[in-house]
Amino acid sequence: MAARNFDMIVIGAGPGGYVAAIRGAQLGLSVAVVEREHLGGICLNWGCIPTKALLRSAEVFHLMHRAREFGLKAEGIGYDLPAVVKRSRGVAKQLASGVGHLLKKNKVTVVMGEATLPEKGRVSVKTDKGTEELTARAIVLATGARARNLPGLEADGKRVWSYKHALQPPHEPKKLLVIGSGAIGIEFASFFNTLGAETTVVEVMDRILPVEDAEISAFAKKQFEKQGMKIREKATVKQLDRGADTVVAHVEQNGKTEKIEVDTVISAVGIVGNVEGLGLEDLGVKIDRTHVVTDDYCRTGVEGLYAIGDVAGAPWLAHKASHEGVMVAELIAGGKPHPIRPGSIAGCTYCHPQVASVGLTEARAKEKGYEVKVGRFPFIGNGKAIALGEPEGMVKTVFDAKTGELLGAHMVGAEVTELIQGYVVARGLETTEADLMQTVFPHPTLSEMMHESVLDAWDRAIHF
Repeated sequence: MAARNFDMIVIGAGPGGYVAAIRGAQLGLSVAVVEREHLGGICLNWGCIPTKALLRSAEVFHLMHRAREFGLKAEGIGYDLPAVVKRSRGVAKQLASGVGHLLKKNKVTVVMGEATLPEKGRVSVKTDKGTEELTARAIVLATGARARNLPGLEADGKRVWSYKHALQPPHEPKKLLVIGSGAIGIEFASFFNTLGAETTVVEVMDRILPVEDAEISAFAKKQFEKQGMKIREKATVKQLDRGADTVVAHVEQNGKTEKIEVDTVISAVGIVGNVEGLGLEDLGVKIDRTHVVTDDYCRTGVEGLYAIGDVAGAPWLAHKASHEGVMVAELIAGGKPHPIRPGSIAGCTYCHPQVASVGLTEARAKEKGYEVKVGRFPFIGNGKAIALGEPEGMVKTVFDAKTGELLGAHMVGAEVTELIQGYVVARGLETTEADLMQTVFPHPTLSEMMHESVLDAWDRAIHF
């Protein structure tokens, strides 16, 4: 069978790949997408979207318990875990089918199967019906990543879970150990803890949420502990003794090893890029610790071959992948897009309370030699937060004292994952503290805390 020729072939239909394909098609390129499993990738099917659906159920459940505070009555409060999971799967399915519709609408050719790159400009796809050959002058790797498995701590789907097992839990955890306190670990810890599981989080670094600003991590830790979570920092799980319905974890902390017996373990110790089996090494693609090495424009160094999203390294965020997809499609179509600036990409964690940040932490800014001005504003000083019954939280801003440049913003509290975008736009527009001070924020909103935090950096906060 003769090879089908395209302007652009995208391998992987996650938030990087399908967006790249659609943008390429919008620009008049003929585009094919190769996907081995699900349109929408991990994000839509097994990541960002279904976890948010689960966490929303937990949030509503938490609020039901607080009904009396709001002058409401709710009796006999309970939950049905299979129904919660079923709703989350339905949300994922709806969005994944939406991706299929969008690709069809934009006349993108979808080939379901496993891709290899036998030579430059050629993709061989193993499908149900045999092997299909595709050629293109530009190929975009958007193969994503998967959960990292540490020796001895591997997920088995019974008592030791990866995020995939946790999204369709085979049983309900009563005593849960979560290994790793990045976004994935903390979100699952938050979900199951809210549903009443006795939850312990073990983090090898000196604090949970280690990529966040230290003050935000400390604030979040205090809130989690108030909710009954046990947090072990600077601790390592050395081994897991698996029984029929229990797991004994050997946890080493401060030179001592303690055994913790639980019924479920969730391993959330990072991710590894999907780089195997594609034939990348033979093409001369550089791979560093399971991630494809690229320049600022996602070029791999092999002519006509690009890599975007999780397979191309940190930050491992769906919105970064999508943006890279658009940039690469524009580059292939002959445009002159701006490279992505990692420092202007926000990170969001949807635990309770939520955590969101963009740019440099206070410590990192100082390490880089900036003289900083730091502003803070607590939720307790905000009218809307009090009215919502959400007085626990803070907004922190970090500025260059000399130029007034906004270096970073860090938040913890209700709905901060929605608020952070204001600071992302501000950084994109190279806003200074003067611009932000002169901006009129609507009242009563949580966003007013963003204004007050900026004012506080120059000792001008009004409501605190």
